[in-house]
Amino acid sequence: MRLKTKYLGLELRTPLVASASPFTGDLDRLKRLEDAGASAVVLPSLFEEQILKDAAQIEKGLSQGTESFAESLTYFPRYEEILPAPHEYLALVSQAKKALKIPVIASLNGCTPGGWTSYARNIEQAGADALELNLYNVHTDVKVTAAERENSYVEVTKSIKDAVKIPIAVKLSPFFTSLPNITSRLVEAGASGIVLFNRFYQPSINPETLEVELAVSFSRPATLRLPVRWIAILHGRVPADFAASGGVHDIRGVVRALLAGANVAMLCSTLFQNGFKHIRVLEQGLRHWMEEYEYANVADMIGAASQKNHENPEAYERAQYLQVLRGFRNPDEIGEGNITEDSWPI
Repeated sequence: MRLKTKYLGLELRTPLVASASPFTGDLDRLKRLEDAGASAVVLPSLFEEQILKDAAQIEKGLSQGTESFAESLTYFPRYEEILPAPHEYLALVSQAKKALKIPVIASLNGCTPGGWTSYARNIEQAGADALELNLYNVHTDVKVTAAERENSYVEVTKSIKDAVKIPIAVKLSPFFTSLPNITSRLVEAGASGIVLFNRFYQPSINPETLEVELAVSFSRPATLRLPVRWIAILHGRVPADFAASGGVHDIRGVVRALLAGANVAMLCSTLFQNGFKHIRVLEQGLRHWMEEYEYANVADMIGAASQKNHENPEAYERAQYLQVLRGFRNPDEIGEGNITEDSWPI
């Protein structure tokens, strides 16, 4: 069985990639992930807010006192010329690249174009093999249109691509009116890969104190249905590599992601719940599945059940919703606690 796959121009030993998480922000754990079988690692994101805060602090420090000593304006450097990279992050990129044999993918989390693209260059110079651009922001301004936001995402992607030579993947949330259009535009702007989907915390409200409670919940296997659906729709239509993120917990999840059209399956929640050793379990499971269903190469699996290649392409669209609704053969069972996700009666 040939488990090799290509993602962002990188040849990976298997499709099993450790996605950005607290695990990948520590060099010792990165080594353990490699030993456990991860074919690549995605480092945690360096956030735009961190960059802007650092820049503001430097500007304040450099300008302090210049009004009193005018001559200082001639020998203090302009802060734009020395935008500071968060040294810990760049050090992690450099150390990980030196310590690991597998590809190291850095991550930037941004939402607006600007001078912070220089940090992408710093990350490239630190040795990252690729860069994941994590485009996520909660937009609350009622005057800003969806088109304006999407245009800014395309502009961010293009500015980053113009700044670096390493390949770029863009990680998106599912909250777009036309996902095919925005992914296509991002690829035209220079993205080599698309990661579907981003999962961020969803705040809740404490009914007693009215405080906003912050929490991050693990994904579940059912979470994978959303990325699988959209990867299956986009595969073969948008010329990019795809990564399935969110809900890959077991071998069936890995196989579903690949058959939909994903080049790699991102692992996060399952590593928290099952430990790093679970990567080997998934790898062996993939080998056994391929042997049973007579696949010699992972490449032959990728996109085999995508909408473009499926004998029933309508299965990924609205028409199937009616069939799902008709699937309850006995409506009296609803609410009795005996209808589960795995026993859905269709």
